[in-house]
Amino acid sequence: MRPTRCFRPLTLPLLLAAFLAVSGGEATAQNHASSHALDLEMFWDLQTVGSPQISPDGRQIIYSRGWIDQKNDRRRSEMWIMNADGTRKRVLTEGSSPIWSPDGTRIAFLREGEPDGNQIWIRWMDEEGSESQVTRLDRSPSSIQWSPDGEHLAFNKSVADPTTGWDIPMPSRPQGAEWTPGPKIVERAVYRRDRQGYVDDTYTHIFVVSADGGAVRQLTDGDWNHSSPQWGADGQEIFFSGLREEDAERQWRHSEIYSVDVDSREIRQLTDRHGPDSGPVPSPDGQYIAYQGDDWHDDTYRNRKIHLMEPDGSNPRVISGDFDRSVGSLTWAPDGSGLYFTANSEGHRNLYFASVDGDVRQVTEGIHQINLSSMSDGGVLATTITSFHEPGDIHLIDPNRPEQFERLTRVNSDLLRDVRLGEVEEIWYTSVDDLEIQGWIIKPPDFDPANEYPMMLVIHGGPHAMYGVGFNFGWQEHAANGYVILYTNPRGSSGYGSAFANEINNAYPSQDYDDLVIGVDSLVARGYVDEDRMYVYGCSGGGVLTAWVVGHTDRFAAASSNCPVINWISFVGTTDGIGWYRNFEHFPWDDPTEHLERSPLMYVGNVTTPTMLMTGENDLRTPMAQTEEYYQALKVLGIPTAMLRFQNEWHGTSSNPTNFIRTQLYLRSWFERWGGPPGPITDANDGN
Repeated sequence: MRPTRCFRPLTLPLLLAAFLAVSGGEATAQNHASSHALDLEMFWDLQTVGSPQISPDGRQIIYSRGWIDQKNDRRRSEMWIMNADGTRKRVLTEGSSPIWSPDGTRIAFLREGEPDGNQIWIRWMDEEGSESQVTRLDRSPSSIQWSPDGEHLAFNKSVADPTTGWDIPMPSRPQGAEWTPGPKIVERAVYRRDRQGYVDDTYTHIFVVSADGGAVRQLTDGDWNHSSPQWGADGQEIFFSGLREEDAERQWRHSEIYSVDVDSREIRQLTDRHGPDSGPVPSPDGQYIAYQGDDWHDDTYRNRKIHLMEPDGSNPRVISGDFDRSVGSLTWAPDGSGLYFTANSEGHRNLYFASVDGDVRQVTEGIHQINLSSMSDGGVLATTITSFHEPGDIHLIDPNRPEQFERLTRVNSDLLRDVRLGEVEEIWYTSVDDLEIQGWIIKPPDFDPANEYPMMLVIHGGPHAMYGVGFNFGWQEHAANGYVILYTNPRGSSGYGSAFANEINNAYPSQDYDDLVIGVDSLVARGYVDEDRMYVYGCSGGGVLTAWVVGHTDRFAAASSNCPVINWISFVGTTDGIGWYRNFEHFPWDDPTEHLERSPLMYVGNVTTPTMLMTGENDLRTPMAQTEEYYQALKVLGIPTAMLRFQNEWHGTSSNPTNFIRTQLYLRSWFERWGGPPGPITDANDGN
């Protein structure tokens, strides 16, 4: 007998308050007389804003503005600038990753330059607006950081491994002969990465260059990778994380924090424990180094704590107490009293503050997701905020008045002004082990509970990830076509504490399946879902669980297992890294039992559901061979299936705009092929 489920719907006042906080109190599109449903064609016109960088004096903001280039099938962006009150929005220049100089007179940014690829550029922020290329590097830089005096820039750049190569005494080549090129020689454990390809011949190091241009200086060396540089307050040291130890690439969940002297290039190790210590952030007064860390563990997931130490590595201590959420965007308050940060919790992302004395308090509240990008010298925070019906815009937040968000952009207001978006309802229900599971339902714009609708269950990847309250064009577009959308955060999801996420330790997939199907039961009990038109899909970890679902139940009319893992034995040795070996109690050559029991391939004999597979041809995270294994097994058994191999895609199927549209349309086409047309059955309750 299944446990009783409880629902916690968002009340109208809460929904209204959340909308007013983000929209500034404008009338909703649903009340407009000429409103219409979301159309897939509108995707071409959807714009984005992000990474707002507020000037030190708080008077101007540089930000990225993105759009879709239909002709070339790619997303593009420019750097824009506006006053801090949102006035005088205008294009500033081409480029990306801008960062203000400490005195606000210049910005450093990345743009294509000579000899090739991105280079560092400087733009003076006076009326003349002069721009100069600062570097001429063989490989593109990243993670630009100004020195406190504005005289230098630190950055990361990959450096060729001088040991790469293996000379053998080949015979002399005859004149004019065209021989086959030699093999690509791989000797490192981590030799490729999704969206990058082969990375075995380089290491990431830290460099500095004068802001006036000139020769660059490499500060770190060795066969190790080094994180983004962070200048100390006096400009004499740069802090970073990495692992400068022999056989570092085979170390699992272990890193240390270091400093390098800019003049002497002397490197000091500041932390010394077995575990992950990373992300150093020096305080503006030079007293502390904040960082995230934890003791070593073999749990599948654990939220890391915020630590402080002195600049010499002494007196390390935790200042986040028992705060049990994932922390991001650590940013020091100008007076050095503590750090602002964001944290995901129960689908929301809000701002928090951790004082140097060890107190953590929540700064903002609301049904939204906040991304923190920068802070002025006066303590004003520049953020982007998204919510159910808001794709994302730039807001300023004054921590002294955190309930008053100052919205500065409305880039999609005209596009969505007359659009009826689907209502989103939050639900909670009780699953096995008495775990409370959170989810959301998106209803079609003209929803009538007296009718019956087809339903899509959407499963997130990760598996340690969190669905939340941000705007999702794809789901809203499915809802506009007459589908009820259910998305949930089963056990293993982040945002609910370490213990909840660790429920799938050496047990994935397993009881997270129960969390999903009990959520479906909860929705079906409401009476407006057509049980003959229920569908399920997901990518990556969601693809794993989709394949697991169809191997354990036949209640779905069709499924799409996208970029999945199907066979853990073949996956752990072919994905882009060796860490997945550690997600099992034993290596497969010692005992393959667990790998087999947790592989969807082992349950393919139970599958009767028509199951499509969609994967990027270039995928290195869940390689195409995983999809092929499942496809051929389904074919052998005569189960309806189709394998869609997306061109020019790494992990996922929608980084290219046209592939996003294809993903939407192929999903619905497959579901409708096996379940019937979309939209409501209007006579569900009258017996006709």
